[in-house]
Parts: sequence; C-alpha cells; structure tokens
Amino acid sequence: MAPYKRKTPEEILYSIYRLHRGKLKIIIGSVSGSGKTYHMLQEGGLLKKQGIDVVYSAVSTMQRSETVQQLEDLERVPSIHWWKNGKEQKDLPLEALIERNPEALLVDGLAHRNREGAKFATRLEDIRYLMDRGISVITTINVYELAGVGELIFKMTGIRAEDTVPLNTLELADEVRLIDVSPETILKRMEEGILGNETHPAMSRRGNLGALRELSLRLVAEGVNDSLEKHREEHGLIGPSGASERILVSAQYHWNGSLHVRRGQQIAKRLNGDLIVVTFVKPKMSLTKEQQVFKRSIIKLVGRVDARFEELSVTSFRQLPSLLVRYATQNNVTRIVMGHSQKSRWQEKWQGSIANRVLRKTRNIDVFVMADRAKQEGERILPIRSNSKKTEEPFHRLTNQEMQQKIERIRRGTFKVYIGASPGVGKTYKMLQEGNLLLNKGIDVVIGLVETHGRKDTKEQTGQLTTIPRARIPYQSTWLEEMDMEAIIERHPEVVLVDELAHTNVPGSVTRKRYEDVIHLLESGISVITTVNVQHLESLNDAVAQLTGVRVRETVPDAILKMANEVELIDVTPQMLQDRMREGKIYAAEKVNQALESFFKIGNLIALRELALREIADDVDERLEAWDRDVALRGSWSRQEVIFVCVDLGPQAERLIRRGFRIAHRLKADWFVHYVHCGWTRTDDEQRRLDALRHLTERLGGKIEITEASSNTNIHQLLLNRMNEVRTTQLIIGQSRKPLWRSLFKESFVHYLLRNARHIDMLIVADFDPNVMTESTK
Repeated sequence: MAPYKRKTPEEILYSIYRLHRGKLKIIIGSVSGSGKTYHMLQEGGLLKKQGIDVVYSAVSTMQRSETVQQLEDLERVPSIHWWKNGKEQKDLPLEALIERNPEALLVDGLAHRNREGAKFATRLEDIRYLMDRGISVITTINVYELAGVGELIFKMTGIRAEDTVPLNTLELADEVRLIDVSPETILKRMEEGILGNETHPAMSRRGNLGALRELSLRLVAEGVNDSLEKHREEHGLIGPSGASERILVSAQYHWNGSLHVRRGQQIAKRLNGDLIVVTFVKPKMSLTKEQQVFKRSIIKLVGRVDARFEELSVTSFRQLPSLLVRYATQNNVTRIVMGHSQKSRWQEKWQGSIANRVLRKTRNIDVFVMADRAKQEGERILPIRSNSKKTEEPFHRLTNQEMQQKIERIRRGTFKVYIGASPGVGKTYKMLQEGNLLLNKGIDVVIGLVETHGRKDTKEQTGQLTTIPRARIPYQSTWLEEMDMEAIIERHPEVVLVDELAHTNVPGSVTRKRYEDVIHLLESGISVITTVNVQHLESLNDAVAQLTGVRVRETVPDAILKMANEVELIDVTPQMLQDRMREGKIYAAEKVNQALESFFKIGNLIALRELALREIADDVDERLEAWDRDVALRGSWSRQEVIFVCVDLGPQAERLIRRGFRIAHRLKADWFVHYVHCGWTRTDDEQRRLDALRHLTERLGGKIEITEASSNTNIHQLLLNRMNEVRTTQLIIGQSRKPLWRSLFKESFVHYLLRNARHIDMLIVADFDPNVMTESTK
C-alpha cells in the first residue's frame, strides 16, 4: 500500500480486529520424527524466559527424552483424552484454556480431528476460536497433512494422512517455520528406535523421505516468495528480486508457438520457476481459422504445463517490444523466452528486429532467444524421465585403479553441512548439540574450531566436548589463531566440528581456505560436521549481491556442498531472527541498529531465506536423481546439452561464468568458458584479470579456453567455429554495453549470432542495475 493512501473503513476495522486477535505460528516438517514438537517446546521455553505467559496442551512427546526434557519449566493444561481405533487421542480443553487465558498456547497436531460431540470438529477450528479470544498459538503439522499436497505425495510415496487441513491453512499463519531433517537422520532415528514402531513402512525408504523433504522445502519457499513480493510492493520495488525464477514466454498464434511454450516449460521446470505465457493480438483484427487452431492448442498446452496465460492487445506490432518488457518488469520476470525471425543485416537495420529492440529495452531481465529448433531437429525438447539405470556388471573384476578408488571412498570420513540463510540462525548451536549427542553415544568427537561470538546459549552447548587448541601463526608483527589441522589429524578423532566453512585462513597457513582443511580431514578418515551460510556459495554470489546490495568476498565452491553426505537447513523466520538480533544474541549491542538497517533488513532476510530454501530443495532433487528414484519433482533432462560461455575481461565476466555453471549443473551438461584475446601481448592488468577468471572457473569445476587472434575482424567467426566444434546447444553471453549508434556502423556479436547461429539457443544475461529496481518501465 502506498504510504499516504487513506485506509478504507473496512481496512481500519480489519486492522483493529488484528490487534485483538492472537497470532498463529505453524512449525512444519516433512515427516513425524523430524523434531517439530521439540522445537515448538523449545520456542515456548524461550518465550517464557522473555516474560510471556505460555502453557501447553495436547502435546505428544512420544516419550522421547529430549522432548520430555523441554516440558520441565512449562505449565500444562490437561487435555481431554479419548480413544479411536485403539489409539489414545487428545482434544483441547477449550473452556479451561479460555478461563486460564494465557498469552500463548503450544499444541501439537494441527490436522487432528476432535471426538464426536466436541464444540468444533477439528483442531484448526479450535485454534481459530482461541485466536479470536486473543490467545496466540504455536502448532505443528507434517507436509503430507496438507490437502492438495497429500494426493501428490500419495502417488509418489504411497503415504496418506488420516486427517488433513486445507492447503491455504499456511496462509492463515503469521509465521511458518520449517524443521529440515535429512533422510539419513530420519533413518538413523528409526534404526535407534527413537520414532517408535508406528511409522509407515514407506517411511523407511530414503527416496520417499527425500521426496517429502523436497516438497516441504518448496512449499515453504513459495510462501516466503509471497511475503517477499508483498514486502517489495509495499516499498515500491518492481522487477525480479533475484531469489526465485519466473519465466515469461512470448508465443504468437503460429506453428512455432507450442515450441516456445514447451521450451519455456522445460526451463521453468528445471529451474523450479513459475511460467507465464503471453501473446499479442490487434484488438480489431479477427483471427484466421489457422490462428484459431493454434490458439486452442497453445491454451490447452499452457493448462497442461501448469502455466498462466494472458492475451494482450497491441495496436501496432512495433509496440510489442516495449509492451513485452513492461509486462515482464511488472510481473517480476527473470527471463524472457522468445524466438526471432530470420533477417539479413540490412533488413534488421531498416525494418527493425523485435529481439534486438527487446534487448535494448530490458533491464535486470535475461533474454533467452530460442534456436530455430523445428528446422534443426524437430520438437524433441520435452523433459522426459529416463528409465535407464546405471548398474555395474555383476561379474566385472575391478581394476587396481577402481579398487583403489573404492578403498579411498570407504576410508573417507562422513561429511555433514548445516546451512542457514544468514548469521544467527543457530547453525553452530545445532552442530554443537549434535556433537554432544554423538559423544553421549560413545563416539569420539572433538571441536576443531567453533566461533561462539560471545553467545551464551552457544557457549553452553560446548558441554563436555574436547577442544583442540588452535595453531598460532605470525602475521605482520602479531600472532593470529587458526584451526590446527595437523594437530587434529594427529589426534585422529572419529568426528570433528568445524565452524564457518567459507573462512579464509591467515597468510602463512598450510592451506588458503578452511574448506581445504576440511577436505584434508575427510581424506584422513575423520568425519566432519560444519556450518556455512547460503550467501557463501560461489555460484550464488551475484544473486546475493542483487538481493542485498552486499558483495560477499568469502565463498566456497558449490562442489563442496555436493561432496556432503548430508545437508540440513536451519530455517528461522525473519521475525525470529530480528528478535534474536535485538536481544543481543547475534551481535554486540552497539552493532545491532546498524545491522538491522543494513544486511539484516527484513526484505534481505526474507529473500535470503527463500534463496536458501530453494537451493536446498534443488540439492535434494539432485540427490533423488542420483538414487535412481522416480520421484524427483523437476524430472530428468532429456537432451544432451552443451553450454558455451563467452567472456571478455569486463566486470560482467564473473557473472556469466557463475550463470553458465549453474545452468550446466542443473542440465547435467558439459560447459565451456571461452575468451578471445586480440593482439600479440597481454598487459599485466589483462593477465591478472584473466588469471582471476581462470581461478573462478576452476573453482567451479570448469576450464577456461583462450583463443589468440591477431585482429578483431574475425573474432565472431572464430567463436562460432569453436561453438560448432563442441556442438553447443546453448550460448551464455552478456548484453552489449556499446551505444546504439555503434551498431549502425559495426555489427555487434549478439546481432551476428542472431543471424548466423540460429541453431543455438542464446541466453543474453542482463547487467544488474540496482537503480532500476525502484523505477517503472516507461
């Protein structure tokens, strides 16, 4: 809402109603046993310490000792017990709760159905009743207990909930928090008997647990995206946030319209983005019979791929580029997918090109120009599940090299990563907590390096854990401390806890980065549990800079996350994180206001949280595919893609390399980074820049190619020849930064490719301009 707009009487009444009404917080998990009740009770205990009047009722601890321990300091309001099919049930004592009138109630099982004769049929209605009387509620639910999601889950896993709540129930909540647990952790808890004997048989399958986890992550991410878009609208911010993908396909009522929609769907599915399809028609011009047929087929296809369709009026097709870009900006689109007509260089100059005009007008939106696919290879572009499974020959004798590789994998330590959206979410606390649990089970666990940042709760979690003294390293007339990797290897514990994976070591250390220390520990047969924030992943560096305005300098290669046996997200709502900040639990008191006004602004925290949820959901999907499961939500990729990234030595080169890597990784594609140097020698500055690009490419697992050209007259042809040699299917290139008048005299690389590389898809990556985010497209 605009800041000076007068509220209507209805809006004023609703605001007053909200003041009196209690708040609702839902803690969601992928399965029973993920720790929802534990975290709900833990949160209740924290609220009580803050002076909030908290009670609990109808809570099921399943006699798990850690969960029972959380009840010690909390007041219980006895629930109403009854039996159903031989199982004890607990209903809320509504009148007793109204009489007690606490500020907050903790209650399990949001999807619970009450006994016959109860005031309300469901717990959801009970909770609404209590909220209307000013009582706030924190409650729990499993993802498969949400109607709408439940049917999809049943088809994928065979798991069906006895009772459900409407899918829009999450929209009623003031906060939704996800408790993320890896399938490995759940299976371990089952094996140890912590979850009892009543778990569904299908829960014992890792693939099913992975599918449930991915659905939970994506569901919460969608809710976070809604709140992010609402926040941005309230602050007058338009255009893509950078946290999620939204694909816009421009498709005319023509024979290639369905090709464009299908390609857009393929991209959206792989990137887990929303899909919008638009077409432009003249309002007073009736469609031909052929166009009507194409329209029906496109609308039918759009419905089948779960996209949104709009038909927009245009008085002249020369207006199409402006209207398309304006629509894309207003709908927070991140990528426009379109075709392009075949024209000569002179036809483009005198008649104009829609693709060229769209490229000139777009800001912060990538443009994907489709190859002439029908001419090259027909319509074979749909994402198709592959039924082939890679299996080893049962009687194949291992070679010495294969034997050594298998032995090394057996000896290698187990690697677990706790990841969060930002500092202060509780990664270190959770890592130490797990370390203590392992120690109590007789596992030899030590602290390699932990940064408590003076947080009392975190420091208390060190408990009985042994700490390996840090190494002291001389640096510029002083002594600094780092983790002593060699001492840990000599001590050789079973597990070591290592904080802040992205940390850069002091010059003079054995290794340059802490993640390199961790790799050495794993190769020495020591298991490692570590922590990292999502903004430190190398390929997300540009997205984080776009979201927050802060360029993160310390990064880790994405391959580190892929190396992990387990990755768990510590999800905390922005409201909770800001509360922790104000209470001095993250930074010292003198830094709190500065942090809340910069990196810890609510918009930044919402966006980073969505980025983290989506990144871990994608990681889960990749692991599902690796397990040969048929439940990966995005589906496998059917075409053999080859990604070719063209870079110069300009400031956008790193952005292009990271984008190329992320696309190649998602498409399981080969990728090439290519630079053409003109002239015989390179200056020192050029060489340093090229070395930096080579280092980034190698960190991401690629290799940069360099072509030497004596002059710039044949650069375009040299690059196109190399693209054809490696059978490129998709080219990644930056937008031209040269003024329009230059193209009248000298053809740009993009224009050259639009005419001469029609067999290759082109992604023209936008230069990000933060000033555009607060301006509308004219």
